[in-house]
Amino acid sequence: MARKKLHRPIAAMAKKIREYRALKDRPRDSERFAVDYETMRRPLTQKRLPVRAWEDLRNENRLFALLCRLPRFGVGRIVTRKSWLWAHDEPCYWVITKVKADYMAENVDHGKAWGYLTFRGKTEEEVRKIDKAMYHDWRMVPKHEEEAFKKFTPVREETVRFLPYPPLLRAMILAQWQKEGKPIMEEPIIDLEKV
Repeated sequence: MARKKLHRPIAAMAKKIREYRALKDRPRDSERFAVDYETMRRPLTQKRLPVRAWEDLRNENRLFALLCRLPRFGVGRIVTRKSWLWAHDEPCYWVITKVKADYMAENVDHGKAWGYLTFRGKTEEEVRKIDKAMYHDWRMVPKHEEEAFKKFTPVREETVRFLPYPPLLRAMILAQWQKEGKPIMEEPIIDLEKV
């Protein structure tokens, strides 16, 4: 017979206190993602950043380095990433809807932001938290270029109406037609509109 588990309220409270302290002692994003631009290392972990990222670190900005200069932290403005501009012809951008800045960070250049994502011309309906805000490839779309940047006529996607049957099913259909005495004039295909 199993022993009844003892309720230990002091141990349970001590566990909660340890979890709370671990949560409070956890480094802030501004400490985790800080960069020493002379040595190209993160001060918290002393890990060196990849050499290919050094040029972007020196020339490009993090998201909050752009937003902290704007009134209301850029709510309503459009931001994009350099990597999206290079990789896709369709417009890819975020429309900022809400910003929660980390006022404890130096230069107030860390925090969290939310917005509507438009990726490859398709806009999402719900507000999402902006990920990868600490990357050094964010760009602000100038106010006078926003409408031209957003303008996009989607290319009509070709829809496939007919598909060939899988080989085994095709062989079974051809054998059935031959058995029934039907002449085999065309290849059996699946009509996707009827399915």
